[in-house]
Amino acid sequence: MVSEMGIGFNSELFLTLLLAIGLVFFLRAASKDRTTVVDVHSSLPPLQVLNGVSDWLEGRGWKNDGGDADRQVLRFQGRVAFSRTLVVLLSIFGGIGSACLGLVISELYPLLGWWPLLLALAGGPTAGFIYQRKAARIESLELRLMNFAETEGSILRIRAHRDELIAMELELAKSLQLKSDGSLLASPI
Repeated sequence: MVSEMGIGFNSELFLTLLLAIGLVFFLRAASKDRTTVVDVHSSLPPLQVLNGVSDWLEGRGWKNDGGDADRQVLRFQGRVAFSRTLVVLLSIFGGIGSACLGLVISELYPLLGWWPLLLALAGGPTAGFIYQRKAARIESLELRLMNFAETEGSILRIRAHRDELIAMELELAKSLQLKSDGSLLASPI
């Protein structure tokens, strides 16, 4: 009877550890770099498009970080904020998961008493802190003019965070006549 009970608790410990591994992978995915490169076309002259995109970026809090005139590149930098809602959610998940792990440990090793449940006090804030530290970072955005003639419109190669590229395509499509291949808006992720 006792050996059956030990097997049950060992499987609960195994499942609880799997949940902890899932939380670690969720934390990694939530703070993953999603930098993408996309080519954007416009029928407007390059100077008008570059000025329009630059003004839009500066309005969103991006700072002009210079560029390279020979390569026709403009660089911007901006601080990416973390989601407070996600910090709270991950702290709750981390706390509940740590409490579950503490409960399983206290059942496996009764001599420890209720001390393993104190893992909940460490696990919750730790998960939120890890996400907060990794998600708040400096992002860069790079605009490169791909064509040089004023008569045939503009082609820009933009390297930036995927969400910023989607916002740019949605908000500037009409005013600057920006068009891309549509892959950013078609992707479910």
